[in-house]
Amino acid sequence: MSFANFLTKFYWLDWIALTWFLACWFGYEQVVERGWSGRTTLHEETHKLRLGWGRVMLARNPRIVDVALIGNLLPSLSFYANTSIYIIAALFAALGTMDQLMSAASELPFSRVISRESAELKLLILMGVFVIAYFKFTWSLRQFNLLSITLGSVPQEADEDEMEKHAQKFAAVNSCAGNDFNRGLRAYYFGMAVMSWLVSPWLFIFSTAVIVIVLARREFFSPVLKALTDYREG
Repeated sequence: MSFANFLTKFYWLDWIALTWFLACWFGYEQVVERGWSGRTTLHEETHKLRLGWGRVMLARNPRIVDVALIGNLLPSLSFYANTSIYIIAALFAALGTMDQLMSAASELPFSRVISRESAELKLLILMGVFVIAYFKFTWSLRQFNLLSITLGSVPQEADEDEMEKHAQKFAAVNSCAGNDFNRGLRAYYFGMAVMSWLVSPWLFIFSTAVIVIVLARREFFSPVLKALTDYREG
């Protein structure tokens, strides 16, 4: 398939919806992780807690509690990574039943008639979203393993500056692992928006906007963020 032929597989509204989707997904990540909003975020407050964890960890001997806390995070990552594989396999299977899928989608409200090639491309894009999620979860899993190694490298005794460096390193690795876990979860949310694209590009645009609003509320205005900032300020 040439690039020119590829462009003709979607209507102009589909391209607008896809552009809107990509701008929302990657733009939201930049706003949250680079602090472009200028507001306090759950992302920032969580890093402060991880730094506090690193400093408290230095005073514990032995550090069995910290090992248990890290171990408690790994099952969730393994669950999501395995689930991503199952979803990708299910989407591959759906490619073989495209006629039934298109028939079911056409009976939904606001649906429109689309070509088989267009539906297949949309399904492949949806599959790509969950492939990204899988890579994020598995990379996060490896980083949490590196966090365990970082914990094991902390000496029992050292001067104050050296111990602070270990706390900073521990918090940085912890945040890197946690951020990739959040990116994987975010891919799941936006993957749900791509599913609506099979019904209608208008529904795709609306679903993407709703997901951004939900994520933004949790990041900037959630009760848990208020609890964290109130406790810190108090």
